[in-house]
Amino acid sequence: MKELTGTFGNLYEPVKALIIHRKTGESHQSDYYIESYDMDDKGCPINGHPLSVRESNNLAKALQAGEKKAQGFLTPKGLMPANVLHLNSGADGHVIWHTPPQAVKLLFTENLDIPSKAANIPALVWKAGKASLQVFAVADTVLLESTRLYYAPFFNLYNDGRVCMGNVRIRIPNDCCLEQFIELWQDYFFNSYFSHLIGGHEPVKGNIVQLWQRLTATAEPFPTDILNATRYQLKNLIR
Repeated sequence: MKELTGTFGNLYEPVKALIIHRKTGESHQSDYYIESYDMDDKGCPINGHPLSVRESNNLAKALQAGEKKAQGFLTPKGLMPANVLHLNSGADGHVIWHTPPQAVKLLFTENLDIPSKAANIPALVWKAGKASLQVFAVADTVLLESTRLYYAPFFNLYNDGRVCMGNVRIRIPNDCCLEQFIELWQDYFFNSYFSHLIGGHEPVKGNIVQLWQRLTATAEPFPTDILNATRYQLKNLIR
């Protein structure tokens, strides 16, 4: 799987270090002294000095800005997207969403002998948090809590739907809105190379290599009858 070249999130460099000293003894539990250090170009602390009022105010403003960013995580820009099935917002939240059957360009490693080109895929249900992704296929057009989930017909997936992202660096910003979050995860998934099956997992009936060789050579709709069912229903993802 390849390293994505797009820039996701932000890079940070150290500019300030704080050391908090407390007087010893039980009678001094709330007596503190804060020492501030600047950072040189190698990231080493220098110029130790008492924390100033101005530095304290700047730190307070930075913390408030960080809190606002965290509160914006997974917040939709406007109306809730119609394809979102479930949203658990917050710093450790997750999203479950649905995508319809569609043609998507898929990337395969050379050893599979499958051309990297567009092919029709089935409807999918996605569940993603900040650092992990699960993908399943569905055959129903109307989704209910009782909807049966099928294995997504792709390589690089475990039998519980988790996606092995290989060496792809996942960078989800702390202030990522809901729409961007969904777009980033779909980009990570479809812009990475499919390479192998994991642990004998068989997502479809028959030979998956021959399946994608045929689908990438034609405009044939994805044959949902070859999907293997999981033990999960949609309601099992909502937790």
